[in-house]
Amino acid sequence: MDIHHRIAQRLRELRSARGYSLDALAERSGVSRSNISLIERGESSPTAAVLDKLAIGLGVALASFFDDSADGGDGSEGAEGMKPPSPHISAADQPQWQDPASGYVRRRLSPSAPSPLQLVEVVFPPGQRVALDSAVPGADIHQQVWLLEGRMELTVGDTPWPLAAGDCLAMQLNQPIVFHNPGTTPARYLVALATVSAFTPLAPRSLPPVRAATPAAPHRTRRKP
Repeated sequence: MDIHHRIAQRLRELRSARGYSLDALAERSGVSRSNISLIERGESSPTAAVLDKLAIGLGVALASFFDDSADGGDGSEGAEGMKPPSPHISAADQPQWQDPASGYVRRRLSPSAPSPLQLVEVVFPPGQRVALDSAVPGADIHQQVWLLEGRMELTVGDTPWPLAAGDCLAMQLNQPIVFHNPGTTPARYLVALATVSAFTPLAPRSLPPVRAATPAAPHRTRRKP
């Protein structure tokens, strides 16, 4: 499926699943009703900033717009008698999208089989900057960015984090994030997204209580008769 049609179909599905009208989503997201309508018809190519606003209005991660269609429009129907989503995806089939504003390229690496974890590869042009609100209400979504090539500076909330090749940064999608490439060459990084609402950290294993040692009875020497 063409990536623009995938985004259009996913936007319609997510809006319909929540019972939002075009006007309701426009009010919740700050994106105009006409713009939402154009995107849903595949007649407009939204920027990352617009998709981020729509994601927040829908209460989902931006990555949700690149997931496979719920009705199997991508060829992996889950209906009865059809092949279920595959746990494998070849490099040639990994959907790729380019942000019209910054030119950064996003490739979804993960297969369509359901998983709380999603992997994404991004190539970010030099000198470009993308600011995302990223505060998804009611969602517990964590993200890690592992820089493979080049330089990046991520500002999470009010804290800037300069990244060199090999560095990794963890964050939660509950505050604004700014992506900036201060270098002169493209940066390439891996993004790992995980929904961890059902995740509970394991508590340290408690040791059994130590019993106080019972004093040994005094040794008595038996006299010989």
